[in-house]
Amino acid sequence: MSRRPEALDDLPWELPHAFLGLDDAAQSWDHAKAVLLPVPYESTTSYGGGTRLGPRAIIEASRYIEMFDQELGGEPGADIGIHTLPSLELTRAGAGPAMSELEEAYAAVAEACGPRFLMMLGGEHSVSSPAIRVQAERTEGRLTVLQMDAHADLRTQYEGTAHSHASAMARILDVADVVAVGIRAVCTDEIEVHDRTQGSTIIWADEMWEDDTWMDRALDALGPKVYLTFDVDYFDPSFVPSTGTPEPGGGDWYRTLRFLRRVFEEREVVAADVVELAPTPGLHAPDFFVAKLVYKLLAYRFAG
Repeated sequence: MSRRPEALDDLPWELPHAFLGLDDAAQSWDHAKAVLLPVPYESTTSYGGGTRLGPRAIIEASRYIEMFDQELGGEPGADIGIHTLPSLELTRAGAGPAMSELEEAYAAVAEACGPRFLMMLGGEHSVSSPAIRVQAERTEGRLTVLQMDAHADLRTQYEGTAHSHASAMARILDVADVVAVGIRAVCTDEIEVHDRTQGSTIIWADEMWEDDTWMDRALDALGPKVYLTFDVDYFDPSFVPSTGTPEPGGGDWYRTLRFLRRVFEEREVVAADVVELAPTPGLHAPDFFVAKLVYKLLAYRFAG
């Protein structure tokens, strides 16, 4: 990527269209400890649409985040260095070919990242399955997926495809265990899959409001190496209404952050994704909310 002449650096340019608006030095590949991969894929959404616009909305909103993190004491974004890749544009030949293409592309990105932490921004939740399969193959020992979500996504297939957003976790049960947190919308078939799968754990959303013991149960179910997939419909719609299938009664901000900080402190999170933001025109708060979530995840990953 060519850079403008240094003589022009002091002109009043807008913030770069990169996560947090980081400048060339802070987001350079050589400096970065984290890499963001936008995948604006949308094909199988079954209610509200617009997830293809999610990655761009997250990146744009992130440019207005105040960098100082009071909880951690510092500006982790600049310290970490975060490189924002261009968006992957997947084939429109069907969900199956698109997921195959993504698995190959994600594997190439993960290989190029080396020790850098790879965070994918979706897009609909189906994009998580290829990424998880790649990370499971790269991980020594059994990988555990921590799924923050309103839905179990354990349908064998949905609306004619096995690569639906509603089948994202069903596609990875052969290579990883799943600990699903915040679940409050399932079908009978999904309960049957859960019941017969030894490596499937569900923390129901209503349990989370009684006390915080659910955090210990979730952590106890996690193996030493974790892939975090975060569907933003995990949150109550009062926090994130801009998602395809909102469900009442979800998680809140501070309780969720307390849990996530423990996850990053007590387990090795090998990679992550944040998916299913479907921006609402004229309503910027959910975009900013999710961008701040991504920032907190990266900050926790490199805290200490």
